[in-house]
Amino acid sequence: MAKANKAEKVMKPNIFMRIGLFIKQIIDELRKVVTPTAKELFFWSLAVAIFVLLLMALVTGMDYGLGKLVLLVFG
Repeated sequence: MAKANKAEKVMKPNIFMRIGLFIKQIIDELRKVVTPTAKELFFWSLAVAIFVLLLMALVTGMDYGLGKLVLLVFG
């Protein structure tokens, strides 16, 4: 295989141009962000709290059950 010509290589912009482009893209994405209404915020906060409580109950149940199992086996 022949080596690629220098003309065929794609030149990347310098580091400052890339940083500037990155910051511009961040600002463009932040403009798309929509602030939730009070009702949506309350609903999603409640949903997260319920989900966390369910996971806490699951972990507590598994801890209790596996603790009893270990005591039963190794008693």
